[in-house]
Amino acid sequence: MMPIVAIVVGVFLLIFIIVIANFFSLWLRAFASGAPVSIGTLIAMRFRKMPSSLIVNARITAVRAGIDLTTQQLETHYLAGGNVNEVVRALIAADKAQLSLDFNRACAIDLATTGTGKTVYEAVRTSVNPKVIDCPNPASGKVTIDAVAKDGIGVRARARVTVRSNLDRFVGGATEETIIARVGEGIVTTIGSSNTYKDVLENPDRISKTVLDRGLDSGTAFEILSIDIADVDVGENIGARLQADQAEADKRVAQAKAEVRRAAAVATEQEMKARVEEMRAKVVEAEAEVPMAIAEAFRQGNLGVIDYMKYRNIQADTSMRSSIAGDSNPHKTQQ
Repeated sequence: MMPIVAIVVGVFLLIFIIVIANFFSLWLRAFASGAPVSIGTLIAMRFRKMPSSLIVNARITAVRAGIDLTTQQLETHYLAGGNVNEVVRALIAADKAQLSLDFNRACAIDLATTGTGKTVYEAVRTSVNPKVIDCPNPASGKVTIDAVAKDGIGVRARARVTVRSNLDRFVGGATEETIIARVGEGIVTTIGSSNTYKDVLENPDRISKTVLDRGLDSGTAFEILSIDIADVDVGENIGARLQADQAEADKRVAQAKAEVRRAAAVATEQEMKARVEEMRAKVVEAEAEVPMAIAEAFRQGNLGVIDYMKYRNIQADTSMRSSIAGDSNPHKTQQ
């Protein structure tokens, strides 16, 4: 039995030496930093496939800054997909700036900003050190916000909005795009309600006051501190251009209506010509029946030769008179 006991003891001793070799330096560093972590906790982290060095270093950083965080809290946030180091940095920054930010809220902000390119530390830093947002956003391709005063003159404005993070509304609050959209809407409304463009140029601070009074930061992750009009320029005369466009449109409508009337007149004229030709055809048809009627009268004995000769003499006399009248008054003949 003695050899077996010696072997078992040797195996346990070897395992103990390996454990000490792997975790002693990390345990010693945590102990020396005032943030002790037991060997059992470190071994459990290894079995749970946790980055023990990351967790311990984050705890050391927090404890040294006066924030007591347990390894269980850090492990839980790591398993949730959060950034442990950013949370610790944010908590330290908030504590130094005397901001109300607990661990759970910091973790919520960190998880909410995952994949957005922003971090919880940036949110805290913006809360301490406000940042400036350009309105409109240059990345959108627009340089100014264009609006039209009541006199029809266009005004181009550019604003700079100073905001700071509101940590209480950061989770679930609207982003910078909403701030830019609301400020742009306020600028357009203010310019549009001005009687003339001169009012805007003389008092550009009216835009700032009007926009601030609307409470545009409601429901957003930011608090608007100030809105400064960086540039105001006079644009084109939109009213005159619209009137010119309307006049051109009215002219085209009138031309179209005139063309309809002309087409109707042409159609009526063609219809009248067709009716005239139809009447002429009927006259020719009626004249063609005269010889037939004369012949029928001869056969019936209702018309004699003398009567026919008188009829021919009357025709000849009428033709002569018409010819004489035509020579003396050619215009009457033409008519």
